[in-house]
Amino acid sequence: MIDLIRGIRTLAWVALIGALYQELRKPPAERTWHGRVGGVVPYDFRVPTIERLRSAYWDPSSDVVFTDRVFGVGWAINIPVFIRKVNEAATQYAESSREMREQISQRVTRARSRGNGSPRED
Repeated sequence: MIDLIRGIRTLAWVALIGALYQELRKPPAERTWHGRVGGVVPYDFRVPTIERLRSAYWDPSSDVVFTDRVFGVGWAINIPVFIRKVNEAATQYAESSREMREQISQRVTRARSRGNGSPRED
């Protein structure tokens, strides 16, 4: 587990250094201080605004869970969408496990009614 954390930390540093290198290679007039490292990892070194904070961390009308980070390198989590997705997954799990428990209960009941006392594969 520690190796995984170290690996993620190393990748974060590589992305940060890559973003700075990418911006500093441009002529000063062309530096935007936001973009993507390698076309994949978003970065933004501009001063955060309320609107960008809101769209990154609190946009319930969106379906996107991971948004571009407001400041720094990487992604942000759209909190209301994340909560909605977790609730959907939990509901789906509860429904499927309920159905499975009912099926097992019916098998046990049938096996007991046959007089075996223990469930049997049908």
